[in-house]
Amino acid sequence: MTYFKAIFLVLCLSTFNSYASDTFTNLDKELAVFKPYLGTWQADFKVPEGAKKIQDVGRWERALNGKAIHTKHSINEGEYGGESMIFYDSKKESLVFYYFTTAGFYTKGTMKVLSPTQFVAYEDVTGSQDGITKVKSMSELKDDKFIVSTSYLKKGEWTKPEQRIYTRSTKTVKFK
Repeated sequence: MTYFKAIFLVLCLSTFNSYASDTFTNLDKELAVFKPYLGTWQADFKVPEGAKKIQDVGRWERALNGKAIHTKHSINEGEYGGESMIFYDSKKESLVFYYFTTAGFYTKGTMKVLSPTQFVAYEDVTGSQDGITKVKSMSELKDDKFIVSTSYLKKGEWTKPEQRIYTRSTKTVKFK
């Protein structure tokens, strides 16, 4: 009889554990495509030899009971950073986001899901001291890597896309 009680207890705990973990990762259906992105990521930028290393650490989290995604990231442990909220705007029938930075500018944009592993983001920039007015980025989740290719409309001309490859990380996003 003790054997059956042990099996029953294990089944109950497994069911509760599954429910508890699902509760903290459940997202509205329009945001469900982002579930694999939840967690912490890092990229080490390609820089010329002898140049200062650049590392970006980002964290994607479920927010507002699954009605939004909160992202935050910091470059070189807080030299620069930003936070965003991604949500579904039912009036626009579109994924929308706002991104605020430690450099004092912000962006607002839309995202279009291209496939279960790809999305594109279009941003309008307000307050950039570098003359950037728009940003376009393509993101793809492939082989547990988060690949981001970004172009900037700077002083009226689009820059060549910059690619960064993010991998899972245990590091922490830091702000100064």
